[in-house]
Amino acid sequence: MINIQPNLENDLVELKPLLINDFEDLYIAASDPKVWEQHPNKNRWKRDVFMIFFDGAIQSKGAFKIIDKQTNQVIGSSRFYDYNEQDSSILVGYTFYSTNCWGKGFNPSVKKLMFDYIFQFVEKIYLHVGADNVRSQIAVERLGCKKVKEEEVKYFGEEPKLNFIYQLNKIDWFK
Repeated sequence: MINIQPNLENDLVELKPLLINDFEDLYIAASDPKVWEQHPNKNRWKRDVFMIFFDGAIQSKGAFKIIDKQTNQVIGSSRFYDYNEQDSSILVGYTFYSTNCWGKGFNPSVKKLMFDYIFQFVEKIYLHVGADNVRSQIAVERLGCKKVKEEEVKYFGEEPKLNFIYQLNKIDWFK
């Protein structure tokens, strides 16, 4: 059976399963409006809106808190979700980082940990990226992900928004 919430770490970060008592630490990382300015839900920095996001993360049973190993601070979150055994695929997303981490290699480091791990179990990874979220589109394209379609995506507890769907195949990741 696939475990979509393992402990993962490298020299830069530690990914630990997100727990209900992690709300305050994660909200500190999420409470800057700049984190969400390109995201489909631009109000996620507000405590009540973030609480809905957090509830979805807990219920997914695939969410992580991302810890900067230098400072031991929670700097963001990401998750595995919607595992599809028939398609041999899973989604990776709901990723965000506090602004003090931007441009410092955290995202590629986290995604490498997650992709290397999950490709033991699946052949394809999909990522949903907001249609207006250019920063995240560039980030996933740098990882080798290819845009394969556009669709309305309903985020947990939120209205559907236009997203670009990116795909990364196991064979391409390990080239």
